[in-house]
Amino acid sequence: MKSEVRKVVIGAGPYHNNPGWIHTQEEELHLLDESTWKERFEEGSLSAVLAEHVWEHLTFSEGVLAAKRCWRYLKEDGYIRCAVPDGNFKNKEYQQIVQVGGPGPVDHPAATHKFVHTHKTIKRMFELAGFDVVLVEYCDDNGRFNMSKWDGEKGKIFRSKKYDPRNQGESLVFPSLIVDAIKRKKDIKTRELKR
Repeated sequence: MKSEVRKVVIGAGPYHNNPGWIHTQEEELHLLDESTWKERFEEGSLSAVLAEHVWEHLTFSEGVLAAKRCWRYLKEDGYIRCAVPDGNFKNKEYQQIVQVGGPGPVDHPAATHKFVHTHKTIKRMFELAGFDVVLVEYCDDNGRFNMSKWDGEKGKIFRSKKYDPRNQGESLVFPSLIVDAIKRKKDIKTRELKR
């Protein structure tokens, strides 16, 4: 039976920060397994997809494929709110934790990290899948933190400047690179012409 709820959290883990959204685990809804999407949703039926610290577990090319899959299942003006570790955050301990392969041991959550994004790589990845990309929270090439005004009702990211208690005040301890990737009408027309 197809779900009527139109907002989905991918890889929710134990967190249910977004009431009213469908919270899924990797085995239920896998970014690279089309069958898990087809059995739950119609193409073009979702308003939003939220992924907090999921895309770093994919290579860049897998990330593009996953974004393209989300694109197909999103409605016009639907979006992906994606948060990943920030490769431009100037903190040695943070970078050691989030590095490809993680800091060890093999059961560490970061052990399956395959890519550490910067604002440039994540923007390019989603653009290759057809999205318009808005940078929400990120460090620029000089490591300077930037934050746009954003609404947690459209997808709450816990590991953010806005919500994580570790990041309150002047210093950041564990920021995320957060983007909104939006499926625009012009993108839909362009894709239909290419078919």
